[in-house]
Amino acid sequence: MLLLFGTTLRNRLLVVVNFVCQFCGRQVNQDVVETATKFSLFFIPLFTIGRRYAVTCSNCGGTTPLTKEQATHGLEWAARNRQVS
Repeated sequence: MLLLFGTTLRNRLLVVVNFVCQFCGRQVNQDVVETATKFSLFFIPLFTIGRRYAVTCSNCGGTTPLTKEQATHGLEWAARNRQVS
């Protein structure tokens, strides 16, 4: 019997915030993204085995990894400032 299994990555945009990019120095929108690694069987994602968070500049594409707490803080800040996408 042949079993096909592996992992897939799923990106989810959490929020868009506007601040100065550390790479290009411009104040532009920054995407806060969650990347979930999912275990798949027969190409069907079954469960999540890991999560990563990052912020990406919409101008230069510079990406900085975030902790879960930093990503959550970004969501809370955007909600307080009415910038939730």
